[in-house]
Amino acid sequence: MALTPNAFGKDITTDDILDTLGFFDDWEERYKYIIDLGKQLPAMSDQKKTEEFLLRGCQSQVWIDSEQADGKLLFEADSDAHIVRGLLGVVLAAFNYKTPAEILAFDIDDYFAQIDLVKHLSPTRGNGLRAMVQRIQDTARNA
Repeated sequence: MALTPNAFGKDITTDDILDTLGFFDDWEERYKYIIDLGKQLPAMSDQKKTEEFLLRGCQSQVWIDSEQADGKLLFEADSDAHIVRGLLGVVLAAFNYKTPAEILAFDIDDYFAQIDLVKHLSPTRGNGLRAMVQRIQDTARNA
């Protein structure tokens, strides 16, 4: 089953997210923006919401699928939680439509530090975020 394309990594980049988050003075506004990002993530078909695509280590249910086309990895992701869908958008902006080498070379910790993200998440959300990144990096290593 083909992936449902999304704008993250193409039309919505890490620079876009960093620029937009820079406009907000407090984390309540930043959370609203991250949730709004999640609303731009197309829903994954229920047929893909299976054990095969389920990500372990997240408080919420998260599914990630991938395929390789023209040397680049494309990702489709979904969650049952609005904030987590937004976090998936933040992650996909960094990794979607990139080559495996670009994914592995990208300094995700620096990106999260620029957003000032991890310290504003609960420990379980932070672990889930790391699990998302790990799944995508593992996919890149195996591509």
